[in-house]
Amino acid sequence: MRRLLVVEDDARLRDELCVLLARNGYEATALTTFDDVAEQILAAAPDLVLLDLNLPGVDGTYVCREVRRRSAVPIVVVTSRDNDMDELLTLSFGADDFVPKPYNDQVLLAHVATVLKRSYGEGAASAELTHAGVTLDTARCSVSYQGRTAELTKNELRILALLMRNVGAVVSRQRIQEELWASDEFVDDNTLTVNVSHLRSTLAKIGVEDFVRTKRGMGYLVE
Repeated sequence: MRRLLVVEDDARLRDELCVLLARNGYEATALTTFDDVAEQILAAAPDLVLLDLNLPGVDGTYVCREVRRRSAVPIVVVTSRDNDMDELLTLSFGADDFVPKPYNDQVLLAHVATVLKRSYGEGAASAELTHAGVTLDTARCSVSYQGRTAELTKNELRILALLMRNVGAVVSRQRIQEELWASDEFVDDNTLTVNVSHLRSTLAKIGVEDFVRTKRGMGYLVE
């Protein structure tokens, strides 16, 4: 299991990101103090760092440069500073990728998986999920089956990715709603039902029937 270190001073975002990473097969830890950030990162010796630029008392670009000067650990910058100069500066200081906030959870996971795969080879988590012949490409927001491919909406992607990462287990409606709420969109119970219906229609267009099953009073599952 890859060990990821989150360097984010916003406690709510930090906790949400750690939960997201843990749910998707990573061991996630975070810094909660921001003195000597570069030294803390080096001491933790993670497999990858998710680094915010707006840190108390220190600029993340400086942290990136100091870590890179002494370590080859992959660094994914995740920040609200999304102008071209910030991206160019952090990449020139050794960051491996740059993801602006607010981010789509699945897109962020795809960036993390890509950097891990590039850095460590096949042992890294994949941006693709496959079950029963159905392949979900989270980086391209598409699903394919027997040579046919369909594009997914962002909510269809989130729902299908969550279910395919929990094959054989019933995922509650509340858990799925929480996944969709991460996009800052309000999703009530009826809206979730409509989204699942749309997902099933999309899957049917490529010949996939009865892939997403309903467990009445419980939630949904892929098995």
